[in-house]
Amino acid sequence: MTSPPPRTGDPRRRRWWRGRSLRLRITVVATVVAAAVLLVLALFAGRFVGPWLRAGVDADLRTAVATAARAVESGTTPSTSDGLRVRVLDTAGDPVDGGAPPTLGDEHVGDLKAGLAVTVGGRDSAVPTRWAGSVVTAPDGAQRLVVAEAPLAGAAAVIADGGRLLVGLAVAGAVLVGAATWVVTGAALRPVGRMRRSVRALPSGGRLPEPGSADEIGALAAEFNGLLARYDEVGERLRRFTGDAAHELRSPVASIRVQAEVGVAASDGDLAQETLADVLVETERLSTLLDGLLTLARADAGEVPVAEPVELVTEARAAVERLGADGLDVRVSALVPSAWALAAPSEVELVLDNLLRNACRHAASGIVVSVLATRAWVRVVVDDDGPGIDPEHRGHVFDRFYRASDDRARSSGGTGLGLALVAEAVRRRGGRVVVGESPDGGARFEVSWRRHTTADREERTWTG
Repeated sequence: MTSPPPRTGDPRRRRWWRGRSLRLRITVVATVVAAAVLLVLALFAGRFVGPWLRAGVDADLRTAVATAARAVESGTTPSTSDGLRVRVLDTAGDPVDGGAPPTLGDEHVGDLKAGLAVTVGGRDSAVPTRWAGSVVTAPDGAQRLVVAEAPLAGAAAVIADGGRLLVGLAVAGAVLVGAATWVVTGAALRPVGRMRRSVRALPSGGRLPEPGSADEIGALAAEFNGLLARYDEVGERLRRFTGDAAHELRSPVASIRVQAEVGVAASDGDLAQETLADVLVETERLSTLLDGLLTLARADAGEVPVAEPVELVTEARAAVERLGADGLDVRVSALVPSAWALAAPSEVELVLDNLLRNACRHAASGIVVSVLATRAWVRVVVDDDGPGIDPEHRGHVFDRFYRASDDRARSSGGTGLGLALVAEAVRRRGGRVVVGESPDGGARFEVSWRRHTTADREERTWTG
C-alpha cells in the first residue's frame, strides 16, 4: 500500500508535490481552479434563482392586474386569468366583488396600494402566494384596489433543486476541465518525452532532431544542441590541451633523465658540473611550463583576480628591469606621463614579462616598449628587430603550444604557452592583443586594456 500524501503544513509536502509529474501537477491545478470558479458561480447563481422566479410571477401578476384595472374603470367585471385569481377590494382591503375576505394584512394592503408585490404565507401556511395590485377609480368615482394572486407552489423545491443542479454542473465542469487538461498537456508534453528518449540514446557528438517549429519545444531543442556543441568543443579543447601538455612535458623530463644518467656515469668532475648546469636549465624550463599550465587551468576554471587601476608606464619599466637582457638595448618609450588600465597587477606583470621574454629570444639588438593612451583605451606596444612572424602564422601564435616553423620558432626554445597566457589574460578583461610587423623589421605585439579614467583624473588633480 502507498502511504497517503503528507498533511498540509508538513515540511515534506512540497517535496511530495514536486515529485509528481508535470502533467499531473498542471491537471490538478487546472481542476482545482476550475472547480473553485464554477462552484462560486453556482453559489451566486443559486442565490438568484428565487428572485428570478418571483420576477417571472410578478410580471404575469402585473399583466393580469392591468387588464382587470381597465375592466373596473369601464364598469365591467374583470375576468380571471389562467392560474391567477383577480380580486376587487376597497382601499381598506375589504372585498367588494362578493368574495371571501383575502388573507392580507394592513401592511400588505399598504404595499399593494403603493404598487409593490408582496408574498403572503410560506411559513405557517403550506402554500405561499404572491400578490400584486393597483388602485383605480370606478365609474361611480369610488377608489378600488384591484389585486391578483398566484400560488408559489413548489417554488422552494425549485430553488433547492436549482441550487443542487448548479453545484452538480460545477463539479461536472471541473471534472471535464481536468480531463481536457490531462489530454492537452499529454499531447503538449509528448515531444518532450521523445526528446528525453533521444537524449538518453544520443551518441557522442550527436545532436537532437529539431522539430522545426517556432514554439518552446523547438527553442529548447536548439538551445540543447547549442549546449552540446559547446560541450563537445570544450571536450575537444581539453583532449587537445592534455595531449599537447603531455607531449611538452615529455621533452624536458626525458632530457633531464638523460643528462642525469650522463652525470652519474661521468667520472670527470667538469663534465658532471656541466651536466648539472644543463639539468638546471631543463628544470627551470619545466617549472615555467608547469606554471603556465597551472595559470591556464585557473583561467579555464573561471578564476579571475579582482580588477583595479594599474599604471602601465611604471609596470613597463619594472618589467624591463626584471628582464635583465644582456647585450640588448631595451627601452621604454612613454608618450604619456601615466596610463591607467583597469586590470589586475598580476595580469599586467604576466603579459609584460611574457611579451618581453618572447621579444628577447628573437631580437637582434634592441626592443622598444611604447605606452600610449586614447580616450577609452591604453596600449602597450612591444617592437623587436628580429626575424618577424610570417602573415600566415599571425593568426595562430596565441594558440596553446603553437610554434611557427620559421626562424623565430627554431631559435625560441620556449614552451608555446607564453603568448597563449597573454591572450587569455587580456581577453578576460575585455581587451585585445594583435600581432603585426614592427617598423624595425621584426614583430610588433600590441596589447589594449580599457582605460581607467577616474585614476587618471585623480592623479592629475593631485599633481596639479
